[in-house]
Amino acid sequence: MYKKIRRSAYHLAEDSAPWTEDFRALPFPEQWHPGLLELHNHGRDEEKQQRTLPTRRLDGVLQTLAPDVIVRPRPRTPAEPGPHATGDFWMYVPASAPDPLPGSSAGQLLDAWLRTLGPKGAAQDPGFRSLLLARSAELKRNLPAWQPVTGVELLNTPVTRGGTAAPEDRQFQLATDALARRILTLDAFPFDGGELRFRALPRGPKDQGAELMSQPLCRSIKRKEWWFSVVLNISLHTTPFDARSRLHLHWGVRRWATHPRTATKRLNLPYREATTVYLRPTIPWLPGAPATERYALARLRRDRASDAFTWAENDTAGILRGLSLTGNFPDPEQLLSEPASWIGEGTGVRAAVVHSTRMGQHEVGPGLMPNQRAQLTEWAEAALPEELVRVPDLVRGRGKGIGAPENRRPKPKGEEAKKAELLREAQARRTALAAQCRIIDAAPGQDGPSVLEARLLWQSPEVREEAVSQFTAALGLDGDGGIAAARLTDRDFDEAVPGAAVVLEWRTPELTLRLRCLPLADGLGDRLVPEPAVKGRGAAISAAVTTRRRTLHAWLRADGADPSRPSLALVEIAHRSTFRPASADPKFTVRLGCADAGLLTQFLVTPSADRHIANAGSLGHRAHSAWLDGLRQLGVRVLPEHTLGDDLPAGLQYAAVWMVKRRKDGPTRLPKHLPVAVLVTPLPEGQGLAAVRGWDDSAGEWVPYPRFLLGLVKQAEIGPEAFAEPEAPADGHGEGARSATPRITGKQRRANLAEQQKVTAGFLQRVLHSLRGQPTVLITHAQNSRLHWPWLQDGRTERDLLRTGHAPAGRLDDELRLVRVRGRGGRETAQWWGLAEPGNAHGQPAGFWAPAPEHGDRTSPTDRVFYSTTERPGTHTVSPKLDRLAARVNAAGNLASQVGTGAWNPTLVEIAVLGCHTNDDQADAVPGKPDDAEALALAMHQLRQAPDYAAALSLPLPLHLAGLAQAYVLPMLAEGDGSPDEEAAEPTTKQSPEDPDLADAAGLATEPEVGEIE
Repeated sequence: MYKKIRRSAYHLAEDSAPWTEDFRALPFPEQWHPGLLELHNHGRDEEKQQRTLPTRRLDGVLQTLAPDVIVRPRPRTPAEPGPHATGDFWMYVPASAPDPLPGSSAGQLLDAWLRTLGPKGAAQDPGFRSLLLARSAELKRNLPAWQPVTGVELLNTPVTRGGTAAPEDRQFQLATDALARRILTLDAFPFDGGELRFRALPRGPKDQGAELMSQPLCRSIKRKEWWFSVVLNISLHTTPFDARSRLHLHWGVRRWATHPRTATKRLNLPYREATTVYLRPTIPWLPGAPATERYALARLRRDRASDAFTWAENDTAGILRGLSLTGNFPDPEQLLSEPASWIGEGTGVRAAVVHSTRMGQHEVGPGLMPNQRAQLTEWAEAALPEELVRVPDLVRGRGKGIGAPENRRPKPKGEEAKKAELLREAQARRTALAAQCRIIDAAPGQDGPSVLEARLLWQSPEVREEAVSQFTAALGLDGDGGIAAARLTDRDFDEAVPGAAVVLEWRTPELTLRLRCLPLADGLGDRLVPEPAVKGRGAAISAAVTTRRRTLHAWLRADGADPSRPSLALVEIAHRSTFRPASADPKFTVRLGCADAGLLTQFLVTPSADRHIANAGSLGHRAHSAWLDGLRQLGVRVLPEHTLGDDLPAGLQYAAVWMVKRRKDGPTRLPKHLPVAVLVTPLPEGQGLAAVRGWDDSAGEWVPYPRFLLGLVKQAEIGPEAFAEPEAPADGHGEGARSATPRITGKQRRANLAEQQKVTAGFLQRVLHSLRGQPTVLITHAQNSRLHWPWLQDGRTERDLLRTGHAPAGRLDDELRLVRVRGRGGRETAQWWGLAEPGNAHGQPAGFWAPAPEHGDRTSPTDRVFYSTTERPGTHTVSPKLDRLAARVNAAGNLASQVGTGAWNPTLVEIAVLGCHTNDDQADAVPGKPDDAEALALAMHQLRQAPDYAAALSLPLPLHLAGLAQAYVLPMLAEGDGSPDEEAAEPTTKQSPEDPDLADAAGLATEPEVGEIE
C-alpha cells in the first residue's frame, strides 16, 4: 500500500531569498485612447458607440510575433516611472531578451490592427481612411518607450487577515512565464524511440498562466496515422491559511484532427462554434522581427452567408494573414480537406486542427497515467530556480486503509455471494423507498405498506421489455408483475392510452409497487419544430416548447398523474445526436411537462448503431442504471456512515449549497444563477437511511427531495433568450457580440454580479437560520459558489468566522461547521501520484491524506486543509504504468504500443475546514467537546463513498445531490456535448462516453460532479 502521495506543486523554500527577475516594461499608452476610440466609433450610430477599444486581438498578435512579450490587461493603477516602479505595466519582456519589435515592425503591426477598427465596411469610407492615416501617423510619432524594472518578486506576496497568500495580479503571468522559459532551456525529454521538444503557446491577459506544447507526434493505429502532442500547463494558486502561493504543473494530451469525413471530403467541424487551429511559422512573420518558436492560435468559423468555413474575421489569424510575406498562410478549405499535409515538419506555415469529440472517434487515447506524469515532472523540475521547492508529500490521515465508511459497499467473491449481495441491496432500496414514500406523503404513522406508482413511457418493444425486467432486478421483485397471469400481449401494450395503461404490480413486505406502461404516442417524443406562425427563431422554439409541455402535462394528468404526490417516469427517447439542431431535442420539454404533472424523469436512449450509445454499454446495463438513478431522484439514498464515533457530534446532519445556472447566456449575455440547498439527516433506523430534503425558499422550509426538484421547474426560463443562437456580429468586429444586442459593459456585468451576490446573501441567511439548534456541517464548493459567496474565496475567508453579506464577519453559530471542497477545475488542485518504492511504478492509491505530522503520529490541530482520493471504478483497469509515448514489450514478448489506451486519473479533492469549534479562543469556547478538524474532513471523504453507487463520487453526497438540481432549472445545460481536446466540458456524474479525460491539460475532474439525471 502506498504510504505517501506526491504533488506537482512548488512554493518558495522556507526562509529563502525572494525569487526575482529583471524586466523591461512598457506602460499603457493612455494618450492613444481618445483618438483611437474616435476611429473605432467612426460611422456608428449613437446607441452602438463603443466605450473601450478591442485590444484583445492586438494582445494576441503581440504575443505571437514577440515570443518573449507578456501582455497584461490595461492597468487600473499605472506604474510609476523608475527601475523599482510599483503598479502594473501593459507589457513586460525579460531584460535579457532582444527588442521584440525592432525598426518598422511595431508600425506595421499597429497599422494592421488599426485596419480592424471601425464598423463593417468602414474601409470603403473615405472619411474613415483619412482618419486612419492620421491616427497611424500620430501613433508612430508617440510610441511608448521600454523602461527597466528590476528585482520584480515573482512569488513573495502579501498575506490576508486569514493568513492566506494574496498574489499580485501580474504574478499570475510573470511567475508562470518565468518558469516556462526556464523549462524551454532544458534538453529535450527523451523516451524510447524519440524525444519531446516543447514550444510556448500564446496566453492572453485572462489566461493567468503559461502553456507549453510538444511537437505533433504520429502513431499508426488500425492502419491509419493519428497525431497528438503532450501539453504542459503552469499555473499559480493559493491554499486557505497558507502564506505561500504555489505553482502547479499539469500534464496532458492534445489530439489533432487529420481524417476528413468520407462523405464531405473535409474535417467534420461544428457549425455553431469556432474550431481552434495552432499555427507555427518557419520564418518570422514580420521582416526585422526576431525569429519565434511560439505557436499562434487562430479559429475557424462558419460564414453564414457562404456556408463555408473561414478564419474568424479580425481574429489573430486574420491579422497575421495580412502581415505574412510568405504567401503560404493556410487556406481554410485546403486545411480542412488535407489536414495531414499541414501538420508536422515542412516548409512555410504549419497548422494543426484541434480534435473535438464531435468530429468522431480519435484512436489516440486521452490523458497520461501517473508513472509517466511523474517522469515528465521530474524532467521539468530540473528547471526550478534554487528558491523553489516541491510542497511536502502528503501522508495517510485518520481512518483505516482508504478511509472507507462503516457501511462501505462490499466486494463479494463468488457467484453465490454476489447474488446474495444483489438481493440485500434490492431490499435496502425497497426499505429506503418505503421510508421516502412516507416522508412524501407526510404520514409517518399510516397503516399498511406504502405504495409507489411509477411510469414507463416507451417507444420500442425492445426497450419496454428490458425496462420492465430491470425494474424488477433493481428492486428485487419476484414475478413479471402480472403479464403472464393477465395474458398480456404486445398488442395490449401498444393500445394502452392514458387512463387505460397497462399496470404491472408487485407486493413486498416493505411496499407495493405499480408500473404504468404507456407508449409515448402522438409525437410527444418527436423532435421540436418551431411554431411557423411565430416570428423570430428563439420565440418560435419557445412557443413549440410551451405547446408540447402543455400537451404532455394534459396527457399525463389524463392517466392520473397527481402533482401533489411526486413519482417517477422512465422515458425512452432518441439520442441527442438524432436531433439537429440541438434546439430540436425534446428532452428539455419532456422533463418540464412531466414535472408539471408531478413526475420526476429519467431518460433511456433508444438503441441504435450510434457510437455514443454503443460505447455506453448494453441496453440492460443502461436500463438498470436508469432505474437506479431515477429512484435516487425520489430520495432513495444510502448515506455513508462515518467511523469517527464521538469525535463528531451526535445527530450530525449535512447541508450543502450549490449555485445552479438559471439560463443560458442569451441575447443579454448576462448569466443568472440560482442558489439551492439540500439537507441530509440520518434517520433513527440506521442502516444508512437518511431523510433527503431541499430548501423551498418561497415557503421558507425544508421539503422532501422530490418536491424540491419539481418545485425548481418554476425557476426554469424558457423564453426566447433560452434558445437564442449566436449570430454573426453586426459589424464583424464584435468578438462574439450579437447583432441585435448592445455590447455589455464591465459596469453592467459588475452590477449584475453584485445583485446576484445580494440575492445569495439573503438566501444563505434564511437557510442558516433554519439550521440552528441541530449540529450541522455546511458543505460548499469552491469553484461553483465563491463568485456569488465571496467569503469562500481564499483571499477572503478567515478561520472559524462566517460572513454572508455586507455585515462584518462573525463567529459561527454553536452548532454550525463550514467545509469547502475544491476539485481540479481550473487546475486548482495539483496533479498527483502515489509514491512508489524505488524500481516500482507510481500509482493511484485511494485514501484520506493529511500533512505529515511534525511531531508524533497526529496532524497538528492547526491543520485545516486535507485531501481525498478514491478508488478507480471497476470499468477503468488501465495500468498506472501506461506509456503514451513509447512502445514496450508485452507479456507475450511482442512489441506493443499503448498510445490508443485511454488514461484515467482520480481527482485530488481538497477539503478545507474553514470553520469549526476548536476552543482555541477560550473566550468564545463552545460547551462540550472541541471539534477535530481532521475528523470533519475525514467525514467529507467518507461521504464521497456512497454504498449505493458502484463508483465513488467526486463530491460529498449532499453536495452531489444539490448539484443535480441543475437538470430541473435548465435541463439543456445538463446535457454534455463534444468538446475540443484543449477545452474539456464540465464533468458529469458518470464517466462520459465522449472522452472522459478529453485533455488533462484542461485540469477538469474526470470523476463525477453533476449530471446523474439524464
